[in-house]
Amino acid sequence: MTHVEDELNSQPECWARATEGAQRYKAALPESGERVAIVGCGTSYFMAQAVAGLREGSGQGETDAFAASEFPHGRSYDRVVALTRSGTTTEVLELLRALKGRTRTTAVTADPDTPVMSAADDLVVLDFADERSVVQTRFATTALTLLRAHLGLHTGSVVADARTALSTPLPEQLVACTQFTFLGRGWTVGLANEAGLKMREASLSWTEAYPAMEYRHGPISITSGGRAAWMLGEAPEGLAQQVGATGGLWIEGELDPLAELVRVQRLAVAVAAAHGLDPDRPRHLTRSVILAP
Repeated sequence: MTHVEDELNSQPECWARATEGAQRYKAALPESGERVAIVGCGTSYFMAQAVAGLREGSGQGETDAFAASEFPHGRSYDRVVALTRSGTTTEVLELLRALKGRTRTTAVTADPDTPVMSAADDLVVLDFADERSVVQTRFATTALTLLRAHLGLHTGSVVADARTALSTPLPEQLVACTQFTFLGRGWTVGLANEAGLKMREASLSWTEAYPAMEYRHGPISITSGGRAAWMLGEAPEGLAQQVGATGGLWIEGELDPLAELVRVQRLAVAVAAAHGLDPDRPRHLTRSVILAP
């Protein structure tokens, strides 16, 4: 078993632990009504998109998501939350240091014994969800689960769905597809973006991701036999039928969207294996991007 497989299989337990610890970190996380920005790089950026959609969508305050390198320094926020598994990513550290003394910051990390400890005002440590893999799975989804629980938007059914996602077979024909499109709405657009990234990282697959309603505005033109469109969350009316008419394979997300992401992680590993690739050794990638001065 690869490190990626081992870590993605541990997600239900990690999510349960994060939920139990949400109250412990309440003071370090945004209060309802605060104006908040959530930042990250790569997978963490897409998790930031999902959290921002959940928080603002549930009426708990204006919330933006940015890649750490694209943060708009001219805007004013009550708090900036940085998601960083390693605690060493250059763009995140530079941003936290630039905000020091003028905007309250929180870092959610897996390793406190890194520069992020002194760069952020508050620290949330999910060391039990740390990973050996370059390709992120359980840290990202555990951080999202913690924040989802903090927002009062997590239920026990999410963990149950994750267990189902790990125990049931993937849809037939899916591994053999040559192209994958992931679709989301609201907060699940971030999950769709992450699903596409996971497939690219682990299996070098041709993947795209879009807001579901945008799929009709051009991207559906690539869909045909041997290609798949996977909906994370509730699909727009009629979209499944349109994809079916192209000859493409439609995958309806029937579980909680975060559990559907677990299914995508499994697919990425399966496609990598089918292509003779090692998902523990993704091409051109390292566990953390640290830029030289």
